[in-house]
Amino acid sequence: MLGAYFFPIGKRHLASIYELRGMYLQKKDVALMAACTGLIVANIYYIQPLIVAVAQDFNVPQNIAGSATYLTQAGYATGLLLFVPLGDMFDRKKQIMATLSLAIVSLIAVALAPSFWLLQIACFMVGLGSIVPQLILPMSASLAEPSQRGRVVGAVMSGLLIGILLSRTLSGVISRWLGWRDMFWIASALCTCLMVLIYIRFPSSKPSFKGSYAKLMGSLITLIKTQPLLREATAISVCCFAVFGSFWTTMVLLFSNAPFHFNAFQVGLFGLAGAAGALAAPAVGKLGDKGNLRITVGYGLLLYLVSVGVLYVTRANIFGCIIGVVLIDIAQQSVHVANQTRVYTLMPEARNRFNTVYMSFSFAGTASGSALGLFLWKQFGWAGVSAGNAALLATGLAVYLLTYKRKALTAI
Repeated sequence: MLGAYFFPIGKRHLASIYELRGMYLQKKDVALMAACTGLIVANIYYIQPLIVAVAQDFNVPQNIAGSATYLTQAGYATGLLLFVPLGDMFDRKKQIMATLSLAIVSLIAVALAPSFWLLQIACFMVGLGSIVPQLILPMSASLAEPSQRGRVVGAVMSGLLIGILLSRTLSGVISRWLGWRDMFWIASALCTCLMVLIYIRFPSSKPSFKGSYAKLMGSLITLIKTQPLLREATAISVCCFAVFGSFWTTMVLLFSNAPFHFNAFQVGLFGLAGAAGALAAPAVGKLGDKGNLRITVGYGLLLYLVSVGVLYVTRANIFGCIIGVVLIDIAQQSVHVANQTRVYTLMPEARNRFNTVYMSFSFAGTASGSALGLFLWKQFGWAGVSAGNAALLATGLAVYLLTYKRKALTAI
């Protein structure tokens, strides 16, 4: 039945999808894209609930073990910058297959790592090879009807975000039952299965950029200089992703110590609460198809500030923390889906490059936020982490307000 659901059409039909665009983008296509983005992006988050177990295995301090999380995110940001633009220059399907192969090899390297420094290198490479979702998202936007683009991007993004959040739950469960290394063996097997699905189902694409790699990368600078909406959306996203990375990295340390003393399995269960927030993504996309997406960004920033306050005030109360986790993920989804849909409206022929700028800076923010959160945790505890997150959100809100009256920004 699974095969009949995912593979009902032939290769000739697939080859024509890019020309026919949203006419043939069915719900099952969107579902497959969402599943692929969720399962592949999960690679860069499996390590987060395992910090304590990794620290014990390699006999390093917990805050040092936490470097594996931001090195994975740094690898992802590097891959976004160097590899994602190639989606405008080469067939996206072939690029996806090659990049996913790198991810599989890197996941196996993590599972086999005999020393902590080799684990760090392998984690960076996992991030580098897990950029596939950022190739699938522009593909989904290109295939969607303009009137449905926000809804489609929101649906695929929902799969990605649920993958991010449930990855923590899955790795916590696997770590408790089998051991932290087994999580990465399982992840490599999952990605191998996805390669088969992608090979059979995904369409080939025609390059939209003709020129050298140097010119392709140079065009990124031109886009940043000439597109104020891209600059504004990216700046706000950097601040929000930094808070997101800071929270989910230090949250593990908060719940692993007094008064909770949770193990990796219990910490991972908080991903279930976060997944509830991820369900907001399709609703945000649908809302964006009907109105001004920038307003959604503003409300998301305000909700983010509220969630940080809730998590600080209720830091010793498990139910208050669950509410805070749900709120912080709804806020992140609201800002991110709205901003990414706005960016996708600009110059369809350069959609991969726009996505490169937006997402590479965003995940550089995630990596920096994770590193900052670990530093603030060591120096000042949860109070310092909360203050740092509030300052980052205040910066994002300042960017939003200072650019509010520009017509080019407020139109979408």
